[in-house]
Amino acid sequence: MKKIILAFSILIFINCKSTSNLDLKPTQNQYTIAFGSCDNQIIKNVLWESIDANHPGVWIWGGDNVYSDTEDMNVLKANFALQKSDSSYQHFIKNKIILGTWDDHDYGRNDGGQEYTFKKESQNYLFDFLDTPKNAPERKRDGVYNSKTITVNNHQIKIIILDTRYFRTELTKSEDPNKRFQPNAYGEGTILGKEQWQWLQKELNSSKAAFNVIVSSVQFLSDKHGFECWGNFPHEVDKLEKLIVSSKAQGTFIVSGDRHIALFSTKKVPQLPYDLVDFTSSGLTHTYTGFSGEENPYLEGQVVTELNFGILKFDFDTHSVQMEIRGKENKLLGHHIQKY
Repeated sequence: MKKIILAFSILIFINCKSTSNLDLKPTQNQYTIAFGSCDNQIIKNVLWESIDANHPGVWIWGGDNVYSDTEDMNVLKANFALQKSDSSYQHFIKNKIILGTWDDHDYGRNDGGQEYTFKKESQNYLFDFLDTPKNAPERKRDGVYNSKTITVNNHQIKIIILDTRYFRTELTKSEDPNKRFQPNAYGEGTILGKEQWQWLQKELNSSKAAFNVIVSSVQFLSDKHGFECWGNFPHEVDKLEKLIVSSKAQGTFIVSGDRHIALFSTKKVPQLPYDLVDFTSSGLTHTYTGFSGEENPYLEGQVVTELNFGILKFDFDTHSVQMEIRGKENKLLGHHIQKY
């Protein structure tokens, strides 16, 4: 009997690690979105074919779409052009909706915020890279925040893309020599700025979508590592959590990048009828291979340090999202299923 139980356990373990057992049975009420971040234009991205194998209808750039810390706009423009001209990427984007935000290295300054002199010029280059229409609302305002609603057989997914750079005020340097930043005094500073907060409130309050995906270049839940994150502005963390609750926007969760690792963080937020998920996928061309662990009270599962991208499989029949971390050769590296 023990041998039978052991054999059965091994079989279950093998199945859980396979790249196909989690695939949803195809129906007309499902949709797939892919996302990723941290793609250095001078390093070959070997993941495009693997991402495409998942048949996503949307690709979301999560930030650090190029590495170009500079105040020379000719350099920034050339780096975006180099990234965009990659033949594998050009093949990948055919017949897909391409969306995205920026982080610091494609914004133009490491850990940069509102003080960056060339943020308006940088904004235009990002939109050009994404092929954002010239008459799009986001072209006519400060910041790259925007939204897109995807309709699938009368069901909707709303993608809300935030800008954590253009309006972000000063960070507080950490007193701990092993960390870069520490939280600001409660109520001090902002990540999104007044206008973007007002816009976000309208987007969530008015959403009729079954799922709402909030795209943030920096992590929302993991906040103990001492790098950039929403936790450096604790009052804004509280503000967003309360807004998600009060808006009653269905199936709301966050995707993020920046960290050169991939992981799931989940949190029980008061009065929210489901766990709030922050799915971090980072490292399209390079990762934090020396990662040895860090404090994260919200960590769900293991941290992935291999090259990775994120897959979101929406199922309108079961009101759930199958979230997958995948890597080279489409290998499944981690997964989390969230039911709403």
